[in-house]
Amino acid sequence: MQSFLRRMGSKIKGTLSGFDRVRFRGTMRWLSSVRGMGAYLGTMKILLKDFTDWGKARTNEIEMATQTLAEKAKRPVIYLASSNTRKETLALDIARDDKVTEGLIAIFKCVEPCWSFKVGPNAETKKLELRYVPSKCSHLYFYQLDPQLGLIHLRLQMWAPFSIHVCMNGRDWLSRTLLREGIGFQQRDNCFVDIDDLTRAQELASLQLQTNWSEMLDGLVSQFHPAHQTMFATTPLDYYWSAEETEWATDVMFRRPKALASVYPNLLRHGITTFGSSDVLRFLGQFPVVRSVNREIISSIKKRPEGTRIKHTSGRNSIKMYDKQLSVLRVETTINDARDLKVFRSKEGDPNGKKSWRTLRKGVADLHRRAEVSQKSNERYLEAMASVEHDQPLGTTVLPICEPTEFKGRRVRALQPLSLNDSLLLATVIRGEFALNGFRNRELRPLLFGDVETPTAEAKRQASKITRLLRMLRGHGLIQKVPKTHRYILTATGRETITAIQTAKQTSTQKLSKLAV
Repeated sequence: MQSFLRRMGSKIKGTLSGFDRVRFRGTMRWLSSVRGMGAYLGTMKILLKDFTDWGKARTNEIEMATQTLAEKAKRPVIYLASSNTRKETLALDIARDDKVTEGLIAIFKCVEPCWSFKVGPNAETKKLELRYVPSKCSHLYFYQLDPQLGLIHLRLQMWAPFSIHVCMNGRDWLSRTLLREGIGFQQRDNCFVDIDDLTRAQELASLQLQTNWSEMLDGLVSQFHPAHQTMFATTPLDYYWSAEETEWATDVMFRRPKALASVYPNLLRHGITTFGSSDVLRFLGQFPVVRSVNREIISSIKKRPEGTRIKHTSGRNSIKMYDKQLSVLRVETTINDARDLKVFRSKEGDPNGKKSWRTLRKGVADLHRRAEVSQKSNERYLEAMASVEHDQPLGTTVLPICEPTEFKGRRVRALQPLSLNDSLLLATVIRGEFALNGFRNRELRPLLFGDVETPTAEAKRQASKITRLLRMLRGHGLIQKVPKTHRYILTATGRETITAIQTAKQTSTQKLSKLAV
């Protein structure tokens, strides 16, 4: 990312990274599966034939507690005939009309799809059985202007397993914090176009990661779902909190709209024509090849009323770039599925045990690591964009490497960028996973010669050849050695030159025509 910022130079004011939208999910783990629910019903001595009556009684408790809450706060409970109604827009309209600046705005009730429990007969066993199936039931939406978090909402499922979702926005949270700190800022929508003290603002945004998430979310449950304590008074059940979806945004704030407008079309063109599937996976911190796993990588450009965005999707995770409010370039990583990501931790339930790289959990305990992964993803993406603003003709850029040169008194051959071998070499050293930490000889060998076991003598021969290739790239000024290491990184010239070559090779008339529409 630093290369991109240096290239933009005086065009930008600075950057701000932190949470955008975050959606938490609260589940009572005992009630989250057929086996667990069955065990709970057995413990409470509730027969399967009485399950529906038990469920209706719990729903009535929620209904009565919600009505009492609304009457006490003097706020409306509104039934929505369609679940597609824009609830946030409606809540903001109500807050504006009723002059609500803090506290509960309104409670919405609507029927929505969900997963829930039902009891039905089993034709084979001739007995009743408990099932966890797709269904529909009533949901409650509690919208509030929180003094710390800003606009938030809590979504409560009114039928077992009584799941809860809490949605908040990190930028809205930060604006409340800046007001308390007395730091001036300009905010449009969920985007800051100017902040008087960007350094302090970044510190405050980073402090959000030190939140005791479970304690904060449990507090919201106590506030909006008081029936929870009475529903499970005999056998208390706590909610387990996970991060269902997180959006982590890095905003590059330009000084003038014209400055962003002058570079943004080139950034879009570079992203859609240059980044391949392997690049997208590496931006998202995932391995480019996982055997026996098929992945669909999709890159797309979409024009919206407020601007144009490019989005790269891998499964349920994505990274996108778009211009906001004319002067902010936003790169945003969205994680819905954390299973392909890793965290260095001990086993769950054994905090003092040996630590190793394990699967990243959705639980809020690993939210700090998720933010770290997302930030690195944004940085890799911006670093890959660093070479876009290069106004030299392609011929002028490439000509120096097509001529022989000298390195440390010895002749270095010319590169042939369109030949099979040299083309593979250039494409390899500019790969996404090498953008931050560079590469070593042994990391290039499987990429250039195939990821297969080879005899020791052959492996040495391949390593020697790569050493000669690295010397050639150094001689042309495309890479440089990291002092006191065996690593190499691209120089600014190298990134510009190789990017120009890769773009020229991969650009098609069809893609450019679509981009220009």
